[in-house]
Amino acid sequence: MPPSRTSFVVGPLPSPAFLLLVALSGADAHGYQLRKDLIERSNGAIDLDPGSLYRLIFRLHEDGLIEDIPGEDARRRSYRITTQGRRVLKSETDRMAGLVAQARSVRSPRPKRA
Repeated sequence: MPPSRTSFVVGPLPSPAFLLLVALSGADAHGYQLRKDLIERSNGAIDLDPGSLYRLIFRLHEDGLIEDIPGEDARRRSYRITTQGRRVLKSETDRMAGLVAQARSVRSPRPKRA
């Protein structure tokens, strides 16, 4: 039976998933920290409600890109990026850098002078 959704491992990553992996590549974090980081990194463009954030975390966890880690407070679950998550993040970063390089290599026509 085929999966009901596309795995994040296949890519491309949605912006919130990409930024969450970027955040976790710097340090382990719990959900509230991740939400604050997503808002900050996106200049407020990405402001996931807690339910959407935890669904995203669940999907990244399910795909093996992040893992739970024991926290100081049993009520607050923390997360860390996995080796697979780092590979996917690097691949997506390289893909986007290639797109930016292509876009920058295109010369737009100069406006005609009157």
